[in-house]
Amino acid sequence: MKQALLEKALLKILVIDDHESVLSGTVDILQHTYPDAQFVKALNAENALEEIKISQPDLVIMDLSIPQSVGMIARPETGIQLLRTIMNEYPELNIVVQTAHVRTLVRVRPDIDAHKGGFTVADKSLTSQEMLTRVDWSLQGLTHTKDIKGIYSGLEVKPEWLRVLTLAFDEGLQDKAIALQMCVSERMVRHYWSKLQDALHVYPEEGKNIRIQTEMQAREEGLID
Repeated sequence: MKQALLEKALLKILVIDDHESVLSGTVDILQHTYPDAQFVKALNAENALEEIKISQPDLVIMDLSIPQSVGMIARPETGIQLLRTIMNEYPELNIVVQTAHVRTLVRVRPDIDAHKGGFTVADKSLTSQEMLTRVDWSLQGLTHTKDIKGIYSGLEVKPEWLRVLTLAFDEGLQDKAIALQMCVSERMVRHYWSKLQDALHVYPEEGKNIRIQTEMQAREEGLID
């Protein structure tokens, strides 16, 4: 799922929203960028879990305010529980949370930190192009939670992330060598990079090297000398 951008013709995208007009609108926007992708829709949490098992999508784009099943009331807590289930059962699945209830994601911060797939947040007030950017980042396996106010109270960095910084910028090691030093997989090292960059609010910018930007921000924050 994290190859140098998945082949668009092979993409399977599941879109979850209880408003059919919003659901269709989101799919229409995505089809212009991913014309050959396969799209699957779900209107509630139960339907969404069934579709994930059947379709095995590369990307899930989901609202949080959804009903548990047909005829039930849509509630953000239902979406939060669904999101937690998806992250726990499909830890490498790429996810975009497209919602007007961004603040509620603070409830699943530990799950977001542990998630190994791409994870981005697209407030429903964003433009179509900004939403598509979040989709692209998630497909790249990146994490972006900058829109979640209060998810980080001050800079919080885990010891393994600091170890990656030290090995990369003080000892000059590449990811493969870092993985050997830390006795983890290269995938896990990339996961650490993604989480660290999100904590530092460092995200991809055209014409800029994200690793260099990470180093600069880490030094500014005093994480490395």
